[in-house]
Amino acid sequence: MIHAYCIIFVFQLLSLTGAMESSIVGGKVAKPHSRPYMASLQIRGHHTCGGMLIREDFVLTAAHCKYAEQTTVVLGAHDISKKEKSQQRIEVEYIPHPKYTGKYDYDIMLLKLKKKATLNKYVKTIGLPKKDGKIPANIKCNVAGWGKTGPKKPTSNVLRETTEKMQFSTECRNKWGESFNIKQMLCTKFTKKKGGICQGDSGGPLICNTKPQGITAFTKQDECDNPEYPHGFTKIHFFLPWIKEVMQGSGDVV
Repeated sequence: MIHAYCIIFVFQLLSLTGAMESSIVGGKVAKPHSRPYMASLQIRGHHTCGGMLIREDFVLTAAHCKYAEQTTVVLGAHDISKKEKSQQRIEVEYIPHPKYTGKYDYDIMLLKLKKKATLNKYVKTIGLPKKDGKIPANIKCNVAGWGKTGPKKPTSNVLRETTEKMQFSTECRNKWGESFNIKQMLCTKFTKKKGGICQGDSGGPLICNTKPQGITAFTKQDECDNPEYPHGFTKIHFFLPWIKEVMQGSGDVV
């Protein structure tokens, strides 16, 4: 919450999506356990951000999802209001990118699980992109998260999903100005009907052609459902060398 307010104070248009609430606007309820890589980051039992399991001992998320309190990762969840038998709850160690300052650049973080996740039909890893396969504009990509279904709507305890379309980076730069770093970021366009990410979906994946290409990062402040303002994501490919270095250069991440 502290990180989000700091950003809002500096950039009146932008709002990091890692507030203490979560949401996919519009969309639909995901088929239970159809996205077994999804992680719910929780503090004292409350969902704060999303993430994705990329190895049995690492979750990838956004750096602004780092809080002073201990975070627990919940894997294998569909309904986070219940203690489902499929769920695994594991405490983590924060490893934010060393160049992250609380603004928009370098908004990426790895969570080292204090014990390895048990992989099964409910909990699986997702492979990272191997190379910079540029995603053309207008390609449909998937987003998913838990919680609110609109800026002023109640939260949802079950995982929801929808699609957004890749936007030209130049358009995002035109709209967001210098806050949008073309090298490090991707952005999407969406419609009111289809909806998309909102406050609290931070850290979750933007999946294009079966691979996670982005990490949910920011929307327009208090107007996540305003199609005039593209949604912003951290570009995973740009950070692959750092991710692999942190994970001890293992070739396991594919």
